[in-house]
Amino acid sequence: MSMSGVDERGDETRGHPSLVPLGWQEMHLRRAQTSLRQMVNRYSQKLRLLRRSPHTVELQSELKTDLDQITNALDKLDQNILRIAVFGLVSRGKSAVINALLGQKLLQTGPLHGVTQYPRSVYWSPEVSGSLINIELIDTPGLDEVGGQLRAAMAQEVAHQADLILFVISGDITRTEYRALTELQQEHKPIILVFNKIDLYPQVDRQTICEKLQTLFAQSGDSDRFYPRFKPEDIVLVAAEPPPIQVRVEYPDGRVTHEWESPPPQIKDLKQKISGILQQEGKSLLSLNALRQARDTEQAIAHKTLKLQKSEAEDLIWKFAQWKSIAIAANPIAILDLAGGMITDLAMIRALAKLYGLPMTSHEAGKLLTAILWSSGGLLLGEVGSGLLLGVGKSAAAVTSLFDSPTGIMAYSTAAIAQAGLSGYGSYRVGKAAQAYLERGCTWGGEGANTVIQEILSTVDPNTVIDRLRRELV
Repeated sequence: MSMSGVDERGDETRGHPSLVPLGWQEMHLRRAQTSLRQMVNRYSQKLRLLRRSPHTVELQSELKTDLDQITNALDKLDQNILRIAVFGLVSRGKSAVINALLGQKLLQTGPLHGVTQYPRSVYWSPEVSGSLINIELIDTPGLDEVGGQLRAAMAQEVAHQADLILFVISGDITRTEYRALTELQQEHKPIILVFNKIDLYPQVDRQTICEKLQTLFAQSGDSDRFYPRFKPEDIVLVAAEPPPIQVRVEYPDGRVTHEWESPPPQIKDLKQKISGILQQEGKSLLSLNALRQARDTEQAIAHKTLKLQKSEAEDLIWKFAQWKSIAIAANPIAILDLAGGMITDLAMIRALAKLYGLPMTSHEAGKLLTAILWSSGGLLLGEVGSGLLLGVGKSAAAVTSLFDSPTGIMAYSTAAIAQAGLSGYGSYRVGKAAQAYLERGCTWGGEGANTVIQEILSTVDPNTVIDRLRRELV
């Protein structure tokens, strides 16, 4: 029985020529490369500016480490290196699966627990039509090794860096394996469940175990985004290292001997499964994960910068709020109050971005201000409307003061003070909201990581592993 679910597509995918998905993949790769290059250039420049100040040594060191991570993600894209990490409990045959894929025994295997003591990488170049992708296969220690807390931490880091995960089992899934799958699911990476050692099971037993696995993972997964979910085609049966069997050998002279012979691995279905993913969405998957890693790093950089310059930013926001209050109080024309207030808020957003070392054009500042106003739930928009009404009253009072000086001045002063306080508070709230946006770095801009991630998710084929992750990633 084959559980690999590999499409017999030939040159077509879902009725479209193979050039169509490949075209999308190339576009995804180029967009991701552009986004990461801009990120590297932006923070390289920021690092050079920080080196002029002796008070930012700690931030310089952290930024250098973060910048190296983004650069590594870009190098991975440029070299088309897709990482496949192999996980599982001890003695499930993880190393044997990698050896079978490679076609040679490069990794040590054995009957003892804990043969793999630390993550180890080997490179594999599968023959995939139309896909120039290099594969890095990463072997990991058993997730249930006694005293293996450090190994578990290393495995978690490997999962974070991986693009695709193979989880190896060798029979009915255990509670420990299910818990490990649940934890891996939180990395939001596509997972293939590899049922190894099928040569030890009769055909009927294999079928029964597969049906139980399908039932288990199909139960209530839709209610929990971290619940392990697999389709039947995500469960692949292999025999990575069948034990030797005794064969009878008859010679021409009549002699008969019995020799031990190792059967070839049954790995074809897994190779086809991986090849299908590489061909249909390999570069898109590579781009998506590189962007996600870079996005996390960029957000960490922005958070550190905001924390370091928190007091300066607070002073800057209050300064703009005061300027806005004074200018609006002194201005007698209502329509100019609104326009002047918007200009002041835009200038404040750009000044905050400059303080944090983030690029911000007037157009981007305008888009950010609009997003802040709409996402405020109408509160800031209400303040704008109230300020406009007060401005109209103030303008009327200004006109009245031309004819009735004491009464007009009193009305003007009352409206001006109320409008100034309201507009100053509104400007302060805009500044605090802008900080929250800027803490995400430039992930939201036109070439930002979040923007490109959304583009990839909106254009992938429905029959891809990326599409299955869409709900977890949006």
